Amino acid sequence: MGIFDWKHWIVLLVVVVLVFGTKKLKNLGGDLGESIKGFRKAMHEEENTPAQATAQPLQDPQHKG
Repeated sequence: MGIFDWKHWIVLLVVVVLVFGTKKLKNLGGDLGESIKGFRKAMHEEENTPAQATAQPLQDPQHKG
């Protein structure tokens, strides 16, 4: 009987449902899903935008070269 025994997970699930209630868990699941969708959308948009040109370092006007 290790920590990953299915009986432990059932007890943990029952305790979480009793503490938070099913409505809060449903809302939490929806919020988590929306967060993941937003993250994926932002990552996809970042891949499609071309990389901006890097700014060239400023040269010292007194330095010839």
